[in-house]
Amino acid sequence: MSTQIYVALCIVCSAAAITVNAQETFRADDHAPIGVMADHYHEAGEVMLSYRFMSMSMKGNQDESNELSPDQIATTVPNRFFGMPGQPPTLRIAPTDMTMDMHMLGVMFAPSDRITVMTMLNYIEKEMRHLTYQGGMGTTVLGGFTTKSSGIGDTSMAALIRLRETNTGRLHLTAGLSVPTGDIDQTATILAPTGMTPTMRMPYPMQLGSGTYDLIGGLTYSRFFDQSSWGAQWRSTIRTGTNDEGYTLGDEHRLTSWYSGLFSSQFSWSARVEYLERGNISGIDAMIMGPVQTADPARQGATRLDLALGINFATESGHRVALEYVIPAAQDLVGPQLEMDAQLTLGYQHTF
Repeated sequence: MSTQIYVALCIVCSAAAITVNAQETFRADDHAPIGVMADHYHEAGEVMLSYRFMSMSMKGNQDESNELSPDQIATTVPNRFFGMPGQPPTLRIAPTDMTMDMHMLGVMFAPSDRITVMTMLNYIEKEMRHLTYQGGMGTTVLGGFTTKSSGIGDTSMAALIRLRETNTGRLHLTAGLSVPTGDIDQTATILAPTGMTPTMRMPYPMQLGSGTYDLIGGLTYSRFFDQSSWGAQWRSTIRTGTNDEGYTLGDEHRLTSWYSGLFSSQFSWSARVEYLERGNISGIDAMIMGPVQTADPARQGATRLDLALGINFATESGHRVALEYVIPAAQDLVGPQLEMDAQLTLGYQHTF
Protein backbone atom coordinates (compact mmCIF):
# COMPACT_ATOMS: atom_id res chain seq x y z
CA MET A 1 0.00 0.00 0.00
CA SER A 2 3.04 2.34 0.04
CA THR A 3 2.33 3.62 -3.48
CA GLN A 4 -1.29 4.39 -2.64
CA ILE A 5 -0.33 6.22 0.59
CA TYR A 6 2.28 8.29 -1.24
CA VAL A 7 -0.17 9.35 -3.94
CA ALA A 8 -2.81 10.17 -1.32
CA LEU A 9 -0.35 12.39 0.54
CA CYS A 10 0.56 14.17 -2.70
CA ILE A 11 -3.12 14.84 -3.36
CA VAL A 12 -3.60 16.28 0.13
CA CYS A 13 -0.52 18.50 -0.24
CA SER A 14 -1.74 19.81 -3.60
CA ALA A 15 -5.13 20.68 -2.12
CA ALA A 16 -3.56 22.41 0.87
CA ALA A 17 -1.76 24.83 -1.44
CA ILE A 18 -5.10 26.32 -2.62
CA THR A 19 -6.38 29.22 -0.56
CA VAL A 20 -9.25 30.85 -2.49
CA ASN A 21 -12.96 30.46 -1.70
CA ALA A 22 -15.49 28.08 -3.26
CA GLN A 23 -17.44 29.19 -6.31
CA GLU A 24 -19.86 27.15 -8.43
CA THR A 25 -19.73 27.22 -12.25
CA PHE A 26 -21.61 24.98 -14.67
CA ARG A 27 -19.27 22.96 -16.91
CA ALA A 28 -19.31 19.55 -18.62
CA ASP A 29 -16.11 18.38 -16.90
CA ASP A 30 -17.46 19.02 -13.40
CA HIS A 31 -17.54 15.21 -12.98
CA ALA A 32 -14.69 12.80 -13.66
CA PRO A 33 -14.88 10.43 -16.67
CA ILE A 34 -17.81 8.01 -16.35
CA GLY A 35 -15.50 5.07 -15.57
CA VAL A 36 -14.46 6.67 -12.26
CA MET A 37 -16.72 5.85 -9.31
CA ALA A 38 -17.46 8.13 -6.33
CA ASP A 39 -15.69 10.99 -8.08
CA HIS A 40 -17.77 13.93 -6.76
CA TYR A 41 -20.06 15.03 -3.95
CA HIS A 42 -23.20 17.23 -3.81
CA GLU A 43 -24.62 20.25 -2.03
CA ALA A 44 -27.06 19.77 0.86
CA GLY A 45 -30.43 18.47 -0.33
CA GLU A 46 -29.28 17.44 -3.82
CA VAL A 47 -30.12 14.00 -5.24
CA MET A 48 -28.46 12.28 -8.18
CA LEU A 49 -29.78 9.20 -9.98
CA SER A 50 -27.43 7.35 -12.30
CA TYR A 51 -27.33 4.41 -14.69
CA ARG A 52 -24.15 2.94 -16.13
CA PHE A 53 -23.76 0.14 -18.67
CA MET A 54 -20.30 -1.40 -18.68
CA SER A 55 -19.23 -4.07 -21.18
CA MET A 56 -15.83 -5.75 -20.90
CA SER A 57 -14.31 -8.32 -23.26
CA MET A 58 -11.40 -10.66 -22.59
CA LYS A 59 -9.61 -12.69 -25.24
CA GLY A 60 -6.47 -14.81 -25.32
CA ASN A 61 -4.36 -16.05 -22.41
CA GLN A 62 -1.29 -14.71 -20.64
CA ASP A 63 1.08 -15.96 -17.96
CA GLU A 64 2.77 -12.92 -16.46
CA SER A 65 3.32 -10.86 -19.66
CA ASN A 66 3.73 -13.88 -21.98
CA GLU A 67 1.07 -15.02 -24.45
CA LEU A 68 -0.01 -18.67 -24.21
CA SER A 69 -1.95 -20.63 -26.82
CA PRO A 70 -4.62 -23.17 -25.80
CA ASP A 71 -2.32 -25.96 -26.98
CA GLN A 72 0.46 -24.71 -24.70
CA ILE A 73 -1.92 -24.55 -21.75
CA ALA A 74 -3.19 -28.09 -22.39
CA THR A 75 0.28 -29.63 -22.62
CA THR A 76 2.53 -27.62 -20.27
CA VAL A 77 0.57 -25.94 -17.45
CA PRO A 78 0.29 -28.13 -14.30
CA ASN A 79 -3.12 -28.99 -12.89
CA ARG A 80 -3.15 -28.25 -9.13
CA PHE A 81 -5.74 -31.03 -8.65
CA PHE A 82 -3.57 -33.76 -10.27
CA GLY A 83 -3.59 -36.90 -8.13
CA MET A 84 -7.26 -36.60 -7.27
CA PRO A 85 -9.62 -39.05 -9.00
CA GLY A 86 -10.00 -38.27 -12.72
CA GLN A 87 -7.63 -35.27 -12.67
CA PRO A 88 -4.97 -35.17 -15.46
CA PRO A 89 -1.45 -33.78 -14.91
CA THR A 90 -1.99 -30.65 -17.03
CA LEU A 91 -4.87 -28.27 -17.65
CA ARG A 92 -7.07 -29.86 -20.33
CA ILE A 93 -9.75 -27.18 -20.51
CA ALA A 94 -8.66 -23.78 -21.83
CA PRO A 95 -10.85 -20.66 -21.73
CA THR A 96 -10.62 -18.74 -25.01
CA ASP A 97 -12.66 -15.58 -24.39
CA MET A 98 -15.12 -13.99 -21.97
CA THR A 99 -17.60 -11.12 -21.92
CA MET A 100 -19.07 -9.38 -18.89
CA ASP A 101 -21.92 -6.87 -19.06
CA MET A 102 -22.87 -4.91 -15.96
CA HIS A 103 -25.88 -2.68 -15.37
CA MET A 104 -25.28 -0.28 -12.46
CA LEU A 105 -28.00 1.76 -10.78
CA GLY A 106 -26.83 4.44 -8.37
CA VAL A 107 -28.37 6.94 -5.98
CA MET A 108 -26.55 9.82 -4.28
CA PHE A 109 -28.03 12.13 -1.64
CA ALA A 110 -26.43 14.92 0.34
CA PRO A 111 -27.93 15.32 3.84
CA SER A 112 -25.46 18.15 4.41
CA ASP A 113 -22.85 20.13 2.50
CA ARG A 114 -20.10 18.03 4.02
CA ILE A 115 -21.45 14.50 3.52
CA THR A 116 -22.94 12.77 0.47
CA VAL A 117 -24.19 9.20 0.82
CA MET A 118 -24.43 6.83 -2.12
CA THR A 119 -25.48 3.29 -2.94
CA MET A 120 -25.03 1.24 -6.10
CA LEU A 121 -26.88 -1.88 -7.24
CA ASN A 122 -25.46 -4.13 -9.97
CA TYR A 123 -26.91 -6.67 -12.38
CA ILE A 124 -24.21 -8.80 -14.02
CA GLU A 125 -24.18 -11.06 -17.09
CA LYS A 126 -21.12 -13.21 -17.80
CA GLU A 127 -20.27 -15.61 -20.61
CA MET A 128 -17.08 -17.65 -21.05
CA ARG A 129 -16.10 -19.95 -23.94
CA HIS A 130 -13.74 -22.92 -23.60
CA LEU A 131 -11.91 -25.60 -25.57
CA THR A 132 -11.75 -29.10 -24.08
CA TYR A 133 -8.82 -31.37 -25.01
CA GLN A 134 -9.35 -35.11 -25.23
CA GLY A 135 -7.97 -37.35 -22.51
CA GLY A 136 -4.95 -36.66 -20.34
CA MET A 137 -2.36 -35.64 -22.95
CA GLY A 138 -1.90 -34.47 -26.53
CA THR A 139 -3.45 -31.64 -28.56
CA THR A 140 -6.59 -33.30 -29.89
CA VAL A 141 -9.54 -31.00 -29.29
CA LEU A 142 -12.62 -32.86 -28.09
CA GLY A 143 -14.96 -29.88 -28.49
CA GLY A 144 -16.03 -26.59 -27.02
CA PHE A 145 -18.58 -25.33 -24.53
CA THR A 146 -19.88 -22.06 -23.11
CA THR A 147 -20.82 -21.23 -19.54
CA LYS A 148 -23.09 -18.35 -18.50
CA SER A 149 -24.07 -16.70 -15.25
CA SER A 150 -26.31 -13.75 -14.49
CA GLY A 151 -27.93 -12.05 -11.54
CA ILE A 152 -27.56 -9.41 -8.86
CA GLY A 153 -23.99 -8.55 -7.89
CA ASP A 154 -22.70 -7.18 -4.60
CA THR A 155 -24.22 -3.90 -3.37
CA SER A 156 -22.04 -0.98 -2.32
CA MET A 157 -22.84 1.80 0.15
CA ALA A 158 -20.53 4.68 0.95
CA ALA A 159 -20.18 8.14 2.44
CA LEU A 160 -18.30 10.83 0.51
CA ILE A 161 -16.84 13.27 3.02
CA ARG A 162 -15.87 16.74 1.78
CA LEU A 163 -12.43 17.65 3.13
CA ARG A 164 -11.70 20.86 1.23
CA GLU A 165 -13.22 22.94 -1.58
CA THR A 166 -12.07 26.11 -3.31
CA ASN A 167 -13.00 27.77 -6.60
CA THR A 168 -10.28 25.77 -8.34
CA GLY A 169 -10.16 22.45 -6.52
CA ARG A 170 -11.88 19.98 -4.24
CA LEU A 171 -10.84 17.02 -2.14
CA HIS A 172 -13.01 14.30 -0.60
CA LEU A 173 -12.70 11.00 1.21
CA THR A 174 -14.71 7.85 0.39
CA ALA A 175 -15.55 5.38 3.16
CA GLY A 176 -17.92 2.52 2.40
CA LEU A 177 -18.95 -1.09 2.55
CA SER A 178 -19.69 -3.73 -0.09
CA VAL A 179 -22.52 -6.05 0.96
CA PRO A 180 -22.44 -9.67 -0.37
CA THR A 181 -25.71 -9.77 -2.32
CA GLY A 182 -24.18 -11.61 -5.31
CA ASP A 183 -24.32 -15.41 -5.67
CA ILE A 184 -21.16 -17.49 -5.23
CA ASP A 185 -22.71 -20.89 -6.04
CA GLN A 186 -23.69 -20.56 -9.73
CA THR A 187 -23.47 -23.82 -11.75
CA ALA A 188 -23.16 -24.80 -15.41
CA THR A 189 -22.84 -27.88 -17.63
CA ILE A 190 -19.31 -28.44 -18.95
CA LEU A 191 -17.55 -30.75 -21.42
CA ALA A 192 -14.96 -32.81 -19.53
CA PRO A 193 -11.83 -34.34 -21.19
CA THR A 194 -13.49 -37.75 -20.78
CA GLY A 195 -16.38 -36.67 -23.00
CA MET A 196 -18.84 -36.52 -20.09
CA THR A 197 -21.02 -33.43 -19.54
CA PRO A 198 -21.49 -32.96 -15.79
CA THR A 199 -23.14 -29.97 -14.14
CA MET A 200 -20.70 -28.37 -11.72
CA ARG A 201 -20.18 -25.20 -9.71
CA MET A 202 -18.56 -22.63 -11.97
CA PRO A 203 -15.06 -21.33 -11.21
CA TYR A 204 -14.36 -18.06 -9.37
CA PRO A 205 -14.39 -15.58 -12.32
CA MET A 206 -17.92 -16.70 -13.25
CA GLN A 207 -19.44 -16.14 -9.81
CA LEU A 208 -21.37 -12.92 -9.17
CA GLY A 209 -20.13 -11.74 -5.76
CA SER A 210 -17.42 -11.98 -3.13
CA GLY A 211 -19.43 -13.62 -0.35
CA THR A 212 -17.81 -11.28 2.19
CA TYR A 213 -18.45 -7.83 3.63
CA ASP A 214 -15.71 -5.71 2.06
CA LEU A 215 -14.36 -2.30 3.06
CA ILE A 216 -14.18 0.46 0.44
CA GLY A 217 -11.81 3.38 0.87
CA GLY A 218 -10.69 6.18 -1.39
CA LEU A 219 -9.43 9.72 -1.80
CA THR A 220 -10.27 11.97 -4.78
CA TYR A 221 -8.88 15.33 -5.82
CA SER A 222 -10.07 17.48 -8.77
CA ARG A 223 -8.49 20.72 -10.04
CA PHE A 224 -10.19 23.11 -12.48
CA PHE A 225 -8.84 25.68 -14.94
CA ASP A 226 -10.64 27.97 -17.42
CA GLN A 227 -10.90 25.41 -20.26
CA SER A 228 -9.63 22.20 -18.69
CA SER A 229 -9.36 20.15 -15.52
CA TRP A 230 -7.50 17.21 -14.06
CA GLY A 231 -8.01 14.81 -11.21
CA ALA A 232 -6.63 11.82 -9.38
CA GLN A 233 -8.16 9.09 -7.27
CA TRP A 234 -7.02 6.24 -5.05
CA ARG A 235 -9.68 3.59 -4.40
CA SER A 236 -9.30 0.22 -2.64
CA THR A 237 -11.53 -2.72 -1.80
CA ILE A 238 -10.33 -4.65 1.25
CA ARG A 239 -11.85 -8.11 1.76
CA THR A 240 -12.81 -9.10 5.30
CA GLY A 241 -13.29 -12.60 6.69
CA THR A 242 -13.95 -15.81 4.78
CA ASN A 243 -17.15 -16.51 2.87
CA ASP A 244 -19.48 -19.47 3.40
CA GLU A 245 -17.63 -21.51 0.74
CA GLY A 246 -14.24 -21.21 2.45
CA TYR A 247 -12.35 -18.54 0.50
CA THR A 248 -11.68 -14.80 0.28
CA LEU A 249 -11.20 -12.86 -2.94
CA GLY A 250 -8.03 -10.81 -3.29
CA ASP A 251 -7.92 -7.14 -2.31
CA GLU A 252 -8.13 -4.61 -5.15
CA HIS A 253 -6.29 -1.28 -5.37
CA ARG A 254 -6.79 1.32 -8.10
CA LEU A 255 -4.88 4.51 -8.85
CA THR A 256 -6.21 6.70 -11.64
CA SER A 257 -5.63 10.15 -13.03
CA TRP A 258 -7.45 12.05 -15.78
CA TYR A 259 -7.31 15.21 -17.83
CA SER A 260 -10.39 16.83 -19.39
CA GLY A 261 -10.75 19.62 -21.94
CA LEU A 262 -13.81 21.70 -22.75
CA PHE A 263 -15.21 21.99 -26.27
CA SER A 264 -17.88 24.24 -24.72
CA SER A 265 -19.60 24.50 -21.35
CA GLN A 266 -21.78 21.52 -22.36
CA PHE A 267 -19.22 19.27 -24.10
CA SER A 268 -15.88 17.93 -22.88
CA TRP A 269 -13.39 15.18 -23.72
CA SER A 270 -11.20 13.21 -21.34
CA ALA A 271 -8.08 11.07 -21.28
CA ARG A 272 -7.35 8.80 -18.34
CA VAL A 273 -4.76 6.32 -17.08
CA GLU A 274 -5.47 3.69 -14.41
CA TYR A 275 -3.29 1.22 -12.51
CA LEU A 276 -5.04 -1.86 -11.08
CA GLU A 277 -3.59 -4.35 -8.61
CA ARG A 278 -5.64 -7.43 -7.62
CA GLY A 279 -4.47 -10.15 -5.24
CA ASN A 280 -4.91 -13.92 -5.46
CA ILE A 281 -7.72 -15.74 -3.70
CA SER A 282 -7.06 -17.04 -0.17
CA GLY A 283 -8.58 -20.42 0.67
CA ILE A 284 -10.51 -22.63 -1.72
CA ASP A 285 -14.08 -23.65 -2.52
CA ALA A 286 -14.17 -27.45 -2.21
CA MET A 287 -16.91 -27.57 -4.89
CA ILE A 288 -14.74 -25.81 -7.51
CA MET A 289 -12.34 -28.32 -9.00
CA GLY A 290 -11.15 -29.28 -12.46
CA PRO A 291 -8.33 -29.15 -15.04
CA VAL A 292 -8.99 -25.49 -15.89
CA GLN A 293 -7.06 -22.38 -14.82
CA THR A 294 -10.15 -20.55 -13.53
CA ALA A 295 -10.62 -23.23 -10.82
CA ASP A 296 -7.21 -22.47 -9.29
CA PRO A 297 -7.37 -19.74 -6.58
CA ALA A 298 -3.63 -19.14 -7.05
CA ARG A 299 -4.17 -18.01 -10.67
CA GLN A 300 -6.38 -14.96 -10.06
CA GLY A 301 -3.98 -12.12 -9.22
CA ALA A 302 -3.15 -9.38 -11.72
CA THR A 303 -1.65 -5.95 -12.27
CA ARG A 304 -2.75 -3.86 -15.23
CA LEU A 305 -2.22 -0.41 -16.70
CA ASP A 306 -5.18 0.92 -18.70
CA LEU A 307 -5.64 3.88 -21.03
CA ALA A 308 -9.04 5.48 -21.63
CA LEU A 309 -10.68 8.15 -23.81
CA GLY A 310 -14.07 9.65 -23.03
CA ILE A 311 -16.62 12.27 -23.95
CA ASN A 312 -19.21 14.05 -21.79
CA PHE A 313 -22.36 16.06 -22.50
CA ALA A 314 -24.13 17.98 -19.71
CA THR A 315 -26.95 20.48 -19.35
CA GLU A 316 -27.57 23.18 -16.76
CA SER A 317 -30.80 21.39 -15.81
CA GLY A 318 -28.77 18.51 -14.33
CA HIS A 319 -28.67 15.92 -17.12
CA ARG A 320 -25.39 14.27 -18.11
CA VAL A 321 -24.51 11.61 -20.70
CA ALA A 322 -20.98 10.21 -20.86
CA LEU A 323 -19.02 7.54 -22.73
CA GLU A 324 -15.58 6.06 -22.07
CA TYR A 325 -13.54 3.43 -23.92
CA VAL A 326 -10.67 1.61 -22.17
CA ILE A 327 -7.85 -0.56 -23.51
CA PRO A 328 -4.94 -2.14 -21.61
CA ALA A 329 -1.46 -0.73 -22.16
CA ALA A 330 0.21 -3.49 -20.13
CA GLN A 331 -0.90 -6.41 -17.97
CA ASP A 332 0.97 -8.86 -15.78
CA LEU A 333 -1.18 -11.86 -14.84
CA VAL A 334 -0.66 -14.66 -12.32
CA GLY A 335 -1.65 -17.06 -15.04
CA PRO A 336 -2.50 -18.43 -17.27
CA GLN A 337 -5.45 -16.05 -17.26
CA LEU A 338 -7.64 -14.49 -19.90
CA GLU A 339 -6.29 -11.04 -20.75
CA MET A 340 -8.46 -7.95 -20.95
CA ASP A 341 -9.21 -6.81 -24.50
CA ALA A 342 -11.36 -3.68 -24.10
CA GLN A 343 -14.02 -2.06 -21.92
CA LEU A 344 -16.81 0.37 -22.78
CA THR A 345 -18.84 2.37 -20.24
CA LEU A 346 -21.93 4.41 -21.13
CA GLY A 347 -23.64 6.40 -18.41
CA TYR A 348 -26.52 8.75 -17.68
CA GLN A 349 -26.80 10.94 -14.57
CA HIS A 350 -29.51 13.33 -13.43
CA THR A 351 -29.11 15.73 -10.51
CA PHE A 352 -32.03 17.60 -8.94
